Amino acid sequence: MDEPILGVLGGMGPLASAHFMLRLTMLTPADRDQDHIPTVLWSDPRVPDRTRGKLAGGADPLPWLLRGIRGLKAAGAGAIAIPCNTAHGWHDALAAEGLPILHIVDAAATALRQVAPSGPIGLLGTAATLRMRLYQDRLETQGWTCLVPDEAEMQARVSPAIALVKANRVAEAYEPLAEAVRSLAARGARAVVLGCTEIPLGIQAGPWQTLPVPLVDTIDALAHAAIAWAKPVS
Repeated sequence: MDEPILGVLGGMGPLASAHFMLRLTMLTPADRDQDHIPTVLWSDPRVPDRTRGKLAGGADPLPWLLRGIRGLKAAGAGAIAIPCNTAHGWHDALAAEGLPILHIVDAAATALRQVAPSGPIGLLGTAATLRMRLYQDRLETQGWTCLVPDEAEMQARVSPAIALVKANRVAEAYEPLAEAVRSLAARGARAVVLGCTEIPLGIQAGPWQTLPVPLVDTIDALAHAAIAWAKPVS
């Protein structure tokens, strides 16, 4: 009963949160039910759109995010994982509630070191994630140079593909996302970080193994960070 409980602040979107729970379970070294990580999922899809909240004067998602953090804290969570990249734009305000938050960018950096320890890397994400420089500022201090899609490519490929996944039209998202990966690779990226938790779902709906560079799946990266927190190697 004294094992650490992981809180998952989800619903942004619901499919990404459900996939995070699946990957957390699949990646945990376990032989039986009792070997898995006690977890409480708070999946509230009513949280206002994070990109609109940051870039277009939309409703502020912070009160909703704080409500989820407080609910998870009341449920006994000892740390929080947020399988939504853009929500990390409110990281400091959420961390002020007193629970450690497993930062998805740090988790991605750990995975990135395995496939491209230095040099230029590509970054896909929502317009807000890229505009807030959630990845660029954190990764560039660690030796990477971040290449991102231009505005035309965001509007034609990346943002519509994210919307397709949120609409459960996952298979249709593959080709525009694959084209965005190929474009970043052609510009010199040694790997591409899938910095929106809808993007791995779209990429995995097609032959992602044929893409020209390694991919960093931020859902898997966050799951590995959660496992390391819950089951530290002694």
